[in-house]
Amino acid sequence: MAASLQPARLFDDNFLKFLPAPIREPRRAWLAIPMAWVLSFLGSLALALLVQWIAPTARTVEIPPLPAWAIILGFAVISPILESILMGLGLKFLLGRMTAGPAILSSAIFWGAVHSIQVPVWGLAIWWPFLIFSTLFVVWQQRGFWIGVWVAAATHFLQNLGPSLAIAYPNLLPSLG
Repeated sequence: MAASLQPARLFDDNFLKFLPAPIREPRRAWLAIPMAWVLSFLGSLALALLVQWIAPTARTVEIPPLPAWAIILGFAVISPILESILMGLGLKFLLGRMTAGPAILSSAIFWGAVHSIQVPVWGLAIWWPFLIFSTLFVVWQQRGFWIGVWVAAATHFLQNLGPSLAIAYPNLLPSLG
């Protein structure tokens, strides 16, 4: 492979440079995925707590009663795969019209807005993980569209696994109230 075609670390020159190098370079998925998951999870948790503090009576997401396997399959497996494919297609479209930083931010805002359709405050906490997922896709799609989708979806899977288990098995965790 020619040197100019080597996948490169991205975002040293824009607002995403605060992200750790393993997330900005398509070299070590085994490190990028868990690192990105920790960042996305902690960020969304902090934003969710802030939203709860600002709007304590805001409506929450209501999940219809489903078998545990359906909740886990839907939220932790199918949703991350489908959303990552759609996100990747949207980012490819945006990258044809703007630079990577604004495309990633636009993608994150879009996905926050889409998740706000059901519950308006939900998108305030969701945009952050999608900033991370969008960044991963843009970085890893240097190695191929489906590799970008896979890395983003794997991180999204980890993001959704805990909440889907908590929804599927509500008595698994002790009550915080």
